[in-house]
Amino acid sequence: MKIDVYDSFATSNQGRLMHFDVFVESGTSAQQALAYGQQWLLSIGESSAGLKQSHCNFCHSEAANPEVAHHIKNHGYFILQMEGCPAPY
Repeated sequence: MKIDVYDSFATSNQGRLMHFDVFVESGTSAQQALAYGQQWLLSIGESSAGLKQSHCNFCHSEAANPEVAHHIKNHGYFILQMEGCPAPY
């Protein structure tokens, strides 16, 4: 599966910066990638308002590894947590 990567930054409820990537199937709109990022923030107890379209930008496309592809098929997206994020699920 080919995926698009959206480099994303959000502000947590405590005011710290969270950096994460939203992985979606190639061809998914930027608006949908943003919505997935906001959905993930809500799922970890953060405000979806912490992520704005201007902070969720297309970065590149790549081939997904099997684990990521499986998660995207089942959930529509995959989040790669980086700086300032809670422990990965």
